[in-house]
Amino acid sequence: MATADAHLPYQVPIDGYGRGSFHFAGMASDGSVLALPSGIHAWAPRAPGEIDAAALAPVLAQAGVIELLIIGTGLDPWPIPDALRWRLRDAGIAADAMPTRAAASTYNVLLAEGRAVAAALLALP
Repeated sequence: MATADAHLPYQVPIDGYGRGSFHFAGMASDGSVLALPSGIHAWAPRAPGEIDAAALAPVLAQAGVIELLIIGTGLDPWPIPDALRWRLRDAGIAADAMPTRAAASTYNVLLAEGRAVAAALLALP
């Protein structure tokens, strides 16, 4: 995806990841992605410290159709800051953070089960 607003306009599983990109629906996206009910979107954050309410504004905008947000934090675990966790909870969204590999797998399983899930996935090196 070449521009920040480029996206696949429907939700699909993540087929692969690594080397700074994600693969899905026969396509590839360089950098981090948001997998939302509205589709898969390019996402600016490159490190966990860049994940805040502003970075998750597209998630919050779709709060009515998202019950759970899986945050892929790169290679290492990262605790969601309390203020961000409460902001998501106030919007009706539960959140869980884990390394990106586990997050992509968890997202795929929950999506296959028909759950109202979204994922914010940091790209892996």
